Amino acid sequence: MKTERLTAADVERAAEILRRGGLLGIPTETVYGLGANGLDEEAVARIFAAKGRPQDNPLILHIPSADWLERYCEAVPAAYTLAERFWPGPLTMILARKPAVPDAVTAGLDTVGMRCPAHPLCRAIIAAAGVPVAAPSGNTSGRPSPTSMADMLEDMEGKIDGIVDGGPCAVGVESTILDLTEQPPRLLRPGGVTLEELRAVLGEVAVDPAVTRLMGEGERPRAPGMKYRHYAPKAPVTVVKGDAAATAAYIQSRLKAGEGVVCFDEFAGLYAGHQVERLGPADDKAAQARNVFDALRAFDGTGVTAIWSQCPDEAGLGLAVSNRLGKAAGFHIIDLTGSRRRSGENGV
Repeated sequence: MKTERLTAADVERAAEILRRGGLLGIPTETVYGLGANGLDEEAVARIFAAKGRPQDNPLILHIPSADWLERYCEAVPAAYTLAERFWPGPLTMILARKPAVPDAVTAGLDTVGMRCPAHPLCRAIIAAAGVPVAAPSGNTSGRPSPTSMADMLEDMEGKIDGIVDGGPCAVGVESTILDLTEQPPRLLRPGGVTLEELRAVLGEVAVDPAVTRLMGEGERPRAPGMKYRHYAPKAPVTVVKGDAAATAAYIQSRLKAGEGVVCFDEFAGLYAGHQVERLGPADDKAAQARNVFDALRAFDGTGVTAIWSQCPDEAGLGLAVSNRLGKAAGFHIIDLTGSRRRSGENGV
């Protein structure tokens, strides 16, 4: 299959690919997505095949505006309140689905994730297609998510019908996922809308344990990215949490030949002779969110045998960055604040 390169001038061509059941790489403000007609079970099945994605990992439906919500789900008042505040934007809401949404999208669950992306080109394509777009991140399952067209083509060249170049992603980590079918609402995945922002609107918001650990084999994911190891480069990752200077020194004292480092900009000079990828300044979590996937992806193909990574605290966007690094490491985390070590449960 030849993968077409499309631009902002090709909205109708992109929409036609979706309408006829093809696979399309679409830009969003978070990461690039692998999109298909969310009402076409065969098209949705091709997403799973292209990614090598487990069938029990549900997808998100992307819509161009909040007035599409009632077509596909039983939207509660809180959904419209949140949409008014955060849409278009990096927030996915889990709601009770209507029969129009096929099981292939929801992995058989009675709920569906709904999102209205902030990228205007993405919304224009969805509106022109006239169908909701099911779209996970546009990477091979388990690898770091793509934040540019070039990243996505590394994994999807020849596997998809087309990809639309919308430039680099502004946020860099996937959307926040909030389950509105529970009380209090439950954060299933941290992302571009912070926990603090959600609590400012809703009051109490619970945090699912899967945000900070891997799910067990018997647990069923209610949203993308909950159960499986994600965002991982080929080399094993160890995350070190705590004060920035202390974690930098800890990594420096244990770094072996052939190992790489993901670190805050201020400490890059400590690791001469090693491959170093920068997250951004220690106090700039927005930069860290934009850079985290590129930093992890940069080690593939280099021969690095292991990767050490600094990690921000969990305030604001730091929770999303910490979650992505933890997932990449299989939650193999050294926490200097409590002198404890945590490891993932799924064979990592």
